[in-house]
Amino acid sequence: MPENREDDQQLIDRFGGHGINRDNAAHFRGRLERRLLMSRCGDCGRWQHPSRPMCPDCWSWNMTPEEVSGRGTIHLLMELHQGPPAEGVDYRDGHPVVTVELEEQPALRFTSTVTADFPDDDLEIGAPVELEWIDRDGTPMPVFRTRSA
Repeated sequence: MPENREDDQQLIDRFGGHGINRDNAAHFRGRLERRLLMSRCGDCGRWQHPSRPMCPDCWSWNMTPEEVSGRGTIHLLMELHQGPPAEGVDYRDGHPVVTVELEEQPALRFTSTVTADFPDDDLEIGAPVELEWIDRDGTPMPVFRTRSA
């Protein structure tokens, strides 16, 4: 275990609103290192997000966190016009929320937002995106930005 690694209580304190548990703790520890980690079955290779202790395909308990590329395409797009206050979020013109299907596996999806410099005209289902990191309330947050196909 690397030094300076946050213990469980520190992790809960930093990501309190996310419901940290033993199945997803590695995912949130990865965020602190700006690495997007998802569970992968060591027996059949299936990715799983949100994290689960058992593979839904082969029922193996051999699930381990692995880093994903962060590249994918927009699968779902919506704009929020109200919500809880958050650093850097302005709901007046609609705050974009995207679910991205990651290239590692069909139906492996992650939901976040897109960077502020993302032109609204480029926001469409099927648009290629890649992972980027921003800081929100002092904590790294995975977001997406456009990329060439």
